[in-house]
Amino acid sequence: MKFSATYGLLIFLGGGLGALLRFAISVWMQRGTGMTFPVGTLAVNALGCFGIGFCVTLLEQRSLMSPAMRFFLLVGFFGGFTTFSTFGLETWGYLEAGKMAPALANVLASVIGCITLLYLGMCLARWGTTPTH
Repeated sequence: MKFSATYGLLIFLGGGLGALLRFAISVWMQRGTGMTFPVGTLAVNALGCFGIGFCVTLLEQRSLMSPAMRFFLLVGFFGGFTTFSTFGLETWGYLEAGKMAPALANVLASVIGCITLLYLGMCLARWGTTPTH
């Protein structure tokens, strides 16, 4: 599939809508429950995984999605809504193909690796500075 400026615009628009909806759902869920646990983020990740699973099935098994809609929804909207849905889809692809080692590696590298890199990024940002509190 050849990329075009039209597809770029669709990704841009879908990503913006996904990001706005992610923010709205996260805030609404967090305020609605009053919990300190990140229930809003969990809800967005769960909804994103459900949504991308539904859309990919329509795309692959029923051919009900045009290339333009694929870029708008799968790349743009779900990319802006949550990248966790892509992580889930890629991991599921390994599991469905019976490739347990890459599936486990993806889970471990994504969770442990990303938390480690978050910590390292924070350390680097704090390096050479004094706390302000």
